[in-house]
Amino acid sequence: MRGRTPVVTMVAAGVIGVAAGGWPVLTSLGGGSDPALRTELAAVLGDQTWPTPKPGSWTMPKPAADGFPPVVNRIETQERVVFLTIDDGYVYDSEFVNIVRKRRVPIMTFLTTTYIKGQGQYFWAMRNAGSRMENHTVSHPNMATLSPETQRKQICDASDAIQKQYGRRSEIFRPPFGSYNETTRQAAKQCGIKSILLWSAEFYNGTTGPGVGYNGFARGDGGKGFKPGDIILMHYRKGLARDMETMLGWIEQAGFRAAAVENYLPRSLGGNAPDRPTTPG
Repeated sequence: MRGRTPVVTMVAAGVIGVAAGGWPVLTSLGGGSDPALRTELAAVLGDQTWPTPKPGSWTMPKPAADGFPPVVNRIETQERVVFLTIDDGYVYDSEFVNIVRKRRVPIMTFLTTTYIKGQGQYFWAMRNAGSRMENHTVSHPNMATLSPETQRKQICDASDAIQKQYGRRSEIFRPPFGSYNETTRQAAKQCGIKSILLWSAEFYNGTTGPGVGYNGFARGDGGKGFKPGDIILMHYRKGLARDMETMLGWIEQAGFRAAAVENYLPRSLGGNAPDRPTTPG
């Protein structure tokens, strides 16, 4: 963590419990009588909504012809938008919750559910700051090396845990390391997954990337900078709040903005958009 963490952000990450029905409740810390603190906590728990794409500005990803979840690694759009996605969950930064909430940063979390045991409340705070919790397996294996039954268990058990903890079953899957095969797609469908979301660029926040060094940025196509519709991979690592500020600065300097990828995916693929896009005019 960087320096001292504000009390409010620590409380925001820590006071959200889970009631018997799987929904959050506020618990009392130190009496909890401060009106300003109660207002802050209420804001943390307020679901965020994000702008939808302009009609006619994008091409909706399509279902796969074979009926299994399609693999999506970028969105075809004319808008200067990119999509921020964050994987794993083994390290968290309590300052990050406030950045996402106060700056209204749309992100999607791909959660490895073994970390719910130690950090479930933290991800409640993230969920209520506006991040959807999607599936990144139970224990982060290389899926393409596993048997069909083990792949199914990794995906289904993760979706079960997310639904129990956060009140919504995942419909989007990201395989660890981006490794998958046709068995993975079949197993994903059996678990209720509607699409597999990969990425087109990665910010190696908190680590060293091949050929780009520490905290480097790399495109999968070997190019430079951002392209409209990029899906950007980041990870829950130490210093994430600082690194997100860096990423947001790059995005703004390039004349782009962060958008919610779920609003650019049709409902048939686990997103929020109508399956038939509206037409301009």
